[in-house]
Amino acid sequence: MSRSSSPDLGRLNRWLTVPNVLCIVRFLGSWVMLWFAIHEQPQWVVGIFLFLTATDWIDGKVARFLDQRSLIGPKLDTIADVTMYGCLLISMLRLQHAVLIAEVEYFIAAIASYAGSCLFSIFKFHRIPSYHTRAAKTCWLLMIFAVCALFVGWSIWPLRIAMVGVTLTNLEAILITYRSDESLSDIKHAEWFKPRQRR
Repeated sequence: MSRSSSPDLGRLNRWLTVPNVLCIVRFLGSWVMLWFAIHEQPQWVVGIFLFLTATDWIDGKVARFLDQRSLIGPKLDTIADVTMYGCLLISMLRLQHAVLIAEVEYFIAAIASYAGSCLFSIFKFHRIPSYHTRAAKTCWLLMIFAVCALFVGWSIWPLRIAMVGVTLTNLEAILITYRSDESLSDIKHAEWFKPRQRR
């Protein structure tokens, strides 16, 4: 390894960065959100969810602005996101049980497609995918709108649309895994018409 590349590798291997701290805040805050759901405090659940999604929105921008990208960053981000949405699902089941049971097929499709994406990536690359595509970012916006619409009693349709979006995003992730020869992170989208690269 050249001397010029050593500092770059050192920066990529660091753990203590502002974006990584934001991911840890999102991970821990997800359990706080769930605690409020268990104690039937929907206003706190929504408020904390909005705060946590704000950390999800800003962490990547902070990483680029401060030049604090790291190898562990995308993995921490994925763990924090999975925890946040898992706790959100349990929170919604706790507070909006009847509504969500009526829409169970949408949730089954989203969860099953995510499980399929994870299992395929683990089988092929021995790790959970952390692609963070544009579709995933779009679903992030859809989920914010869906959660707010659900808790104010406006409409169930934003949640249905969000779940369909999540399912399609997971299918795209499966395609990315299939067409890739190595584990990737932070890419924009699947390159539908580009042939797979061979080693």
